[in-house]
Amino acid sequence: MTGYTKEVMNKTKATSRLAKLTDEELVAKYQSAEDASVFAELVSRYERELYNYLRRYLGDGVLAEDVFQTTFLQVHLKCESFESGRKFRPWLYTIATNQAIDAQRRNRRHRRLSLDMAHSASGEEVGSLMEVVATQEASPIDAVDSGEQAEWIRNEVATLPDALQSAVNLVYFRGMKYRDAAKIMSVPVGTVKSRLHAAIKRLGQSWRDLQVTSNR
Repeated sequence: MTGYTKEVMNKTKATSRLAKLTDEELVAKYQSAEDASVFAELVSRYERELYNYLRRYLGDGVLAEDVFQTTFLQVHLKCESFESGRKFRPWLYTIATNQAIDAQRRNRRHRRLSLDMAHSASGEEVGSLMEVVATQEASPIDAVDSGEQAEWIRNEVATLPDALQSAVNLVYFRGMKYRDAAKIMSVPVGTVKSRLHAAIKRLGQSWRDLQVTSNR
């Protein structure tokens, strides 16, 4: 057996061993030693799925490819912050969605955020995110033009914890049904609803605080 053949066989065995590990085990392994083969296994698992998601999100194949690359760059850079017990898939999709939003903003060709419609699990209209956030006790949302509303929402959503950001981005900004968002985040539908509730509660408080400040 030649040295080259042995090397190929060893690489094949190593790849086979990695394929049996969960995503979370791969991340833990990469945290302990930045092995390129471990990282390559993670990338290969999500290459088609994540690229297709980004292409649908962005409506641009070239931009989707760029965002895919920057997403996994962020995975590499933030790997140490990935906590034991977390699920890799929703963490990855949160990073990807945030990178997509940033790319849209940088390129100045992003579609206006969907502040007009969101859908419940049954497909019924539940109103806009801004309408849900702005309570009747606060100043009317008509006092703030749509551009300012969109900017305020973007900034406030960016301050939410990752799990809440993902729920808002997928359900309100992307218009996904609860069950589809739950599949991407790898959580039950009930968890998606509770995260949205927590996000709206936080955003509502921020909106009320803004109105109090504005009226002083």
